[in-house]
Amino acid sequence: MDSYFDDRSMMRVIHRERAVALSGPRALLMQAAHPLAVAGLLAHSDALDAPYDRLARTAEVMSTIGFGSRVEANRITRRVRGMHRKVSGTLDQPTGRYPAGTPYRADDPELLLWVLFTLVDSGIDVYSRYVRSLDRDERAAYWQDYKIVGRLFGLADSDLPDTLADLEDYRNEMFTGDTLHVSDWARTTARRIVMEPPVPLWARPLLEAANFTTIALLPDRIREMYGFLPLPPVPVRKLAVAGGAEYAKRLLIPLLPDRLRLVPAARA
Repeated sequence: MDSYFDDRSMMRVIHRERAVALSGPRALLMQAAHPLAVAGLLAHSDALDAPYDRLARTAEVMSTIGFGSRVEANRITRRVRGMHRKVSGTLDQPTGRYPAGTPYRADDPELLLWVLFTLVDSGIDVYSRYVRSLDRDERAAYWQDYKIVGRLFGLADSDLPDTLADLEDYRNEMFTGDTLHVSDWARTTARRIVMEPPVPLWARPLLEAANFTTIALLPDRIREMYGFLPLPPVPVRKLAVAGGAEYAKRLLIPLLPDRLRLVPAARA
């Protein structure tokens, strides 16, 4: 099958692991911390009508890009680009540095880059914690793979940080600048969508454990913006998650059979 990636690419190496699913909620909460991204890509009425259907479609798109054929990846991303072109508007109230009336559109390269970055940053963070450490060359190769994803969603090479060092500069700029701001909508609705999905009663303890982990994995500044409760204290929460991650990395993940460890697309 003619694919954009093969089994040696870091895209597949990382996203074949079921554990990396923990990166999804982290990435979504990070995305919602950008006022224009949350308006153009998350808070739009079409997304709110069926938010979990939308999240499922997003997962399908990324799986197709990573493990499907080029024809399938081109088809599905062409459809997404068409959907993005239809989404535009203006902020109805001031949010962070953005005054009311600031225009947004879902295909804005600045917003698409932020979304792409949250996926990369979250993938590296979760894989490194729960599966194995990544050296700098592997992280650089992962970013080069994700640049292909960015192009499929309409980003030009000039829109994308060139090297891993450039990506790290972008990260520092976003985390220390005034672009990010968690709006009231993100603090309530986006947080509810991400952390309170409809699950059966028996799965509630698993969801609570996942939410505990998600909060600990968030970058410190974004966690503070959301105003998550300080109990347990952040250092205690981080220590608990780090201990669980180390157990998974050293004793659990290596012993799991592929049918439990790997996502279905990777096994296929």
